Amino acid sequence: MRILLTAIALFLFSLAPAAADDAVQVGRLSCAVEGGIGLIIGSSKDMTCTFHSDNGGTETYTGNIKKLGLDIGVTGRTRIEWIVFNAGNAPYAHGALSGTYVGASGEATLGLGVGANWLVGGSRDSFMLQPWSVQGQTGVNLSVGFAGLTLN
Repeated sequence: MRILLTAIALFLFSLAPAAADDAVQVGRLSCAVEGGIGLIIGSSKDMTCTFHSDNGGTETYTGNIKKLGLDIGVTGRTRIEWIVFNAGNAPYAHGALSGTYVGASGEATLGLGVGANWLVGGSRDSFMLQPWSVQGQTGVNLSVGFAGLTLN
């Protein structure tokens, strides 16, 4: 299992520089994800996020994160921090992060845990959430697979 997690981490790291090279950082997205139970082949958890724009403004989003793949265990409330990049030509406007993001996700928890999420999407698929999110959670959990995030 450790080899599988290492392989996924290396794959995600290899995607990071290419994706971020042409993008412009526009802020930080801070999310609180509700705890829950992994249902072996997937999970769905509600979340509330605050976008902190580089120009000083803030916006609140609600949504959920769904995972499809190996997802076994129980987690408490999780905190995820992403750097937000504008990967397209669309100018940033209020509410522009609303939409669906898809990508890969991996996390491991035994008491305290960490995770990584690589997601692209949003308004006109022009926003990217930093390939390596900072994630902290508690519980006992192992999750590797595809992720979908919806922000409203």
